[in-house]
Amino acid sequence: MRYFIELSYNGNGYCGWQVQPGEPTVQGDLNRALSTLLRRDIAVVGAGRTDTGVHASFYVAHFDTDTPVDNPDRLVYKLNRLLDRRIAVKRIYPVPDRIHARFSALSRTYRYYIDKHKNPFTCSSAWRTWPLPDIERMNEACRVLFEYEDFTSFSKLHTDARTNLCTVMEARWEDTGEQLVFTIKANRFLRNMVRAIVGTLVEVGQGKLTPEDFRRIIESQDRCRAGGSAPGHALFLCNIEYPAGVQPNP
Repeated sequence: MRYFIELSYNGNGYCGWQVQPGEPTVQGDLNRALSTLLRRDIAVVGAGRTDTGVHASFYVAHFDTDTPVDNPDRLVYKLNRLLDRRIAVKRIYPVPDRIHARFSALSRTYRYYIDKHKNPFTCSSAWRTWPLPDIERMNEACRVLFEYEDFTSFSKLHTDARTNLCTVMEARWEDTGEQLVFTIKANRFLRNMVRAIVGTLVEVGQGKLTPEDFRRIIESQDRCRAGGSAPGHALFLCNIEYPAGVQPNP
């Protein structure tokens, strides 16, 4: 049987989602906790990778087991007691075996946070950059993203991705008064793509690049021409969409 797990995690102190030998990861902690409680080897499969320090306010993974979970709510309670406080499991429920946490996902949404002023309560989950970028210039450049599908310029080099084509469905900056918040939604993302886009958009907002420069960077398909990657601690995976009937609740 296959089960979906809905969870959230604080990425501080973790080397990302994916298991890495000798390093603390969210996937590794979940594997150990589930294997302990279910008394068999469990390997969870996540909806996608997140980089070191990146958070997920909503995340989905699945695991398979030959024996049905008698009481999923009780398993959630036990998991939350056993797991580090940086990981919180929300729900566990059965899904058809054909539904895959990663490959069945229709879209993913990320948010990136920039503090407008120094704030001791958000400094671990938002970026402070100076000068503060101009939101109108960044939103002008955002509109360029909808015109392209090849985002090689914003991909980490030498990955195992079969294609660098992505469909961006939403990309915008908002000013909440205290923060600038970037939201981006796409059918898939490349390694480091969101942080590279944010870093380049901030350079546009600071006047170091123009929106037309941003367009030329995309067309160049050259990561070296894009801006630096924004820090990971201010990035959150916040939603994952699945086909009707299997839609989790962020």
